[in-house]
Amino acid sequence: MKAPKPGGTICSMDAHQKELTESEIIQNMVGRKIENIYPKRPKKAPGEVVLELKDWTVEDPERGNREILHKVCINVRKGEIVGLQGLMGAGRTELALSIFGNVKGYRLLGGSLMINGKECRFRSPGDAIKNGLAYVSEDRKGNGLILIQDIRYNTTLANLQALVKRLSIDANKEIQIANEYKDSINIKAPSVEQKVGNLSGGNQQKVQLAKWMFAEPQVLILDEPTRGIDVGAKLEIYTLMNQLVERGMGVIMISSELPEVLGMSDRLYVMSEGTITGELSAEEATEQKVMALAIQS
Repeated sequence: MKAPKPGGTICSMDAHQKELTESEIIQNMVGRKIENIYPKRPKKAPGEVVLELKDWTVEDPERGNREILHKVCINVRKGEIVGLQGLMGAGRTELALSIFGNVKGYRLLGGSLMINGKECRFRSPGDAIKNGLAYVSEDRKGNGLILIQDIRYNTTLANLQALVKRLSIDANKEIQIANEYKDSINIKAPSVEQKVGNLSGGNQQKVQLAKWMFAEPQVLILDEPTRGIDVGAKLEIYTLMNQLVERGMGVIMISSELPEVLGMSDRLYVMSEGTITGELSAEEATEQKVMALAIQS
């Protein structure tokens, strides 16, 4: 298929002439046929539990000390993707933020967080990063990236200590690292000096992923990882997720897109009103079962 000029029309489709299918629309958008938008990976038994929450209970002082999470119990093993599903307001992002250094100032009422069997209590995101936890924000422009800075700066931001040489940042190493990630995850930009604010949504998201990959976490929390990006970039991110878990990383994926969670998760937890209402394996999870658990109170 010949690549269209920027801003040009790819094709015209008339639903009155023939039935339109999702696969045909995707093929025209990305320029090639995609058999499965959720790429499969070889089935392997997951490794040991790398993150575990027990009876995690949290209240929010800014909401009148309202309890926003109640006795949440989840675990993540090495080499698996664990989906976190629920309706808007179910507490998914609040759970992620309360784990990742509690940047919102939530008050922990009870429960424990274990990383590799060791109980942890993070006072800041820096503590979480040092202990192998990373969080890809759902708001990449507001919280995930510094848009006025370039790809190089954003890529290395979460692990600057790895670049320190004689009390200063090794600029040559920083450029080398940024270029390696740019090439390996296909960030489309003229160079790593390109300002992140000038990139497409999909490429911005890949820069945000590169930032946390460079921090070398054991557990990666992905909050709405494909929100607002085109289907071609989505496929690239799904493929990258599979590569990360094949290397032994544990991934928590929060997504409002139910087909995405069903298509990518090895297991999934369903939340409703700040509690876990069910756990399903990939084999038993269906849209009907998930939605039934999501509306429980």
